[in-house]
Amino acid sequence: MKPTLHEERIQWREGRRFVAGIDEAGRGPLAGPVVAAAVILPQSVRGKWRAQVADSKLLTAVQRESLYPFITRAAVSYGVGVVDACSIDLLGIAVATRRAMQLAVAQLSPAPDCLLIDYFRLPEVNIQQKGVREGDSLCFSIACASIVAKVTRDRLMLELERQYPGYYFAEHKGYGTKKHLECLRRLGPSPEHRVSFTPVRDCLAATV
Repeated sequence: MKPTLHEERIQWREGRRFVAGIDEAGRGPLAGPVVAAAVILPQSVRGKWRAQVADSKLLTAVQRESLYPFITRAAVSYGVGVVDACSIDLLGIAVATRRAMQLAVAQLSPAPDCLLIDYFRLPEVNIQQKGVREGDSLCFSIACASIVAKVTRDRLMLELERQYPGYYFAEHKGYGTKKHLECLRRLGPSPEHRVSFTPVRDCLAATV
């Protein structure tokens, strides 16, 4: 199933010109930030690239990278919010994810009239909003936001690979793969690991 502009058209027909799709990347990993993106699309989106847009989880890294410039060029506006591992430990992942989304929305200019969000709601943001179940699969602007968020986070993890060699962040992007867990046990947590997450906390406890 390909994402469509159905949800956006509902809002446009009701007079809301600037409809932002919002999604996140990186809720589940043991290391690195959580990243959110917000994307406002024009009411007419052209180009063959449209047919390639899908939930970022269904695309390869190469496909996401190739779509990223088309999305960001076509967008009326887009924003990205990043919340680091230390803040995730302090706030909890749910609050940290909402914080990243708020930061992304705050970067949008013009300001959105409506937010379409995959599963989440942002009670801290006083803007009309709608939670769209499976939005990254069904809603075009949310799917675009999922791609922007994922590409941004993957690039950040490549930077962390250079800062903390030996953890293979570029390979697993911080997710709890067998190889990552082996590195974690051997090297201990880096400053970019989320110590509030059970496998990292267990690793710390084992070294005490």
